[in-house]
Amino acid sequence: MASEQEFQRISKQLQELLKDLKYGSVTLIVQDGKVIQLEKNEKVRIK
Repeated sequence: MASEQEFQRISKQLQELLKDLKYGSVTLIVQDGKVIQLEKNEKVRIK
């Protein structure tokens, strides 16, 4: 389980990834109960 400090750090990083994302996904990779990686996949729509 993540400590409160780790949770706050991950939360802040997640907010940064999401603030400019229009289309796509964010994936949290968890190992041994801890978030070890965040992945951002962004789609670009061509009109």
